[in-house]
Amino acid sequence: MMAFAVIRAALVVVAISQTTGAQQPTPRASYDVVIRNGRVLDGAGNPWILADVAIRDGRFAKIGLVPERGRVEIDARGKYVSPGWIDVMDHSGYVLPRNPQAENKLMMGVTTTIGGEGGTPVKAAEIPAFFHQLEEQGISINFGSYFSETQARVAVLGQSARAPTAAELERMRAVVDTAMRAGAIGMTTALIYPPSSYATTAELIEVGKAAARYGGIYASHIRGEGKEVVQSVREAIAIGEGAGMPVEIFHLKVAYGPGWGILMDSVRQVVDAARQRGVDVAADMYVYTAGGTGLEATIPSWAHEGGGDSLVARLNNPAIRARLKREQQTGSPGWWNIIESAGGWDRVVLANARNPANDKYNGKSIAQIAKETGKDPADVAFDLIAQGDGRVMAFYHMMSEKDIETALRFPWTSIGSDAGAALKVGEGDALGLPHPRSFGNAVRVIAKYVKERNVLTLEEAIRKMTSWPATRMRLMNRGVIREGNWADVTVFDLAALEDRATYEKPFEYPTGIEWVLVNGVVTVDHGKHTGARAGQVLYGPGRQTALAATGK
Repeated sequence: MMAFAVIRAALVVVAISQTTGAQQPTPRASYDVVIRNGRVLDGAGNPWILADVAIRDGRFAKIGLVPERGRVEIDARGKYVSPGWIDVMDHSGYVLPRNPQAENKLMMGVTTTIGGEGGTPVKAAEIPAFFHQLEEQGISINFGSYFSETQARVAVLGQSARAPTAAELERMRAVVDTAMRAGAIGMTTALIYPPSSYATTAELIEVGKAAARYGGIYASHIRGEGKEVVQSVREAIAIGEGAGMPVEIFHLKVAYGPGWGILMDSVRQVVDAARQRGVDVAADMYVYTAGGTGLEATIPSWAHEGGGDSLVARLNNPAIRARLKREQQTGSPGWWNIIESAGGWDRVVLANARNPANDKYNGKSIAQIAKETGKDPADVAFDLIAQGDGRVMAFYHMMSEKDIETALRFPWTSIGSDAGAALKVGEGDALGLPHPRSFGNAVRVIAKYVKERNVLTLEEAIRKMTSWPATRMRLMNRGVIREGNWADVTVFDLAALEDRATYEKPFEYPTGIEWVLVNGVVTVDHGKHTGARAGQVLYGPGRQTALAATGK
């Protein structure tokens, strides 16, 4: 260390950036960028080292003492230099064509996102054109996407709840085959939402085999995250094992008060047992105790058959309303009771009414709105859904801090926000859900669970957001600061690192993210987006197979 410091003292190190222009680029520069004096966390879980990081042609070129100059130089003295952070549970697919800069992702250190819980924004046959559009216009983050089994189901069966025939099942497999050959990373399900909830385990195994042929991953919002969470994790493992695919459990949680402190360890035992027998299964998570989704999730699945108009028609039928209320108390086959999981209507909070006349209720629980209006809470929810212009959104306060801490310690969990890029600076994502995870999730992992609670070491937190998800998602040459890898970098001030987004003010950027580089290009400079669009589309392995078959 002393020799390193002595040699460094002889160097004139001036911090410059592409946007500030503090020093004119030198024609003798050996590298595009040199990050100097930083505490380099390689992403593999190792302790930091004091080193320079040189970048050329979008890749890490040298790590250590770098006496040569960079066209751009960054002085990271006292800061940490890590691989760019990866968000493995993202919803940016619908946003990037309209806002390719993805400011809220980059401002919290995220350089790579994997979308597709609900599938790609386009049909399977249109995926090549969609990806080409992103490449032509440029995007500021790296982006890859799953394809949803529900997309294949709807393409063949529409909104019907029935099982497919053998011929229809083959057509569904053909749709997934098309998506995989176009570059989808794998196949997803969201099994609490109709029409995905209509799919049986056997159907999902059979359709999943089409994705497995190309090395796809099966990722699932499992069928229930409450008292049935262990059974639902078992089902996800059975689907992946039956189809021959790795399994990813989306946003792992125990959403059931009586099971807090108990069921999460049961999930661990199930996953560990599967891994011990050779099943490649893991999970991701966000670090908040409230989930967020549509208020329509409080309605039993059968009432959704036929789509949104059919649902509203049923809600306007007094006899059907009475039945729905009964089933909210007794349960309904194929439906996860999210009201029960939240612990009652007082823990279900309206987040976005999608109706100016009802906006006054945003931020209030359904129970509180019921008290103010003199209605039954279920009728309040039904009316809000029927009156909304689009998907009415709600927060469900149903998880515990203890379970978050327990799950964070599992070596196979990674970090996913369950949120997309914002359409506009200062606004929410395309889901219309103003959840603080959209602006704070990645930073919160370190600010709260490393700095404040000492749940993770800094090295382990970085591993969970870099090398582990890169390995998990088969992202070649990413996630580790190593010569030859793509130079996605997040430089942060640990002391200043704080998430500032709250449920009341969800669109606040975090502090402490100093620089973010995407494929070697400075994209955030001192907390400001430079406008660079150096991101890449991340294709699944099936695309290479398809190209090889055509001789390209």
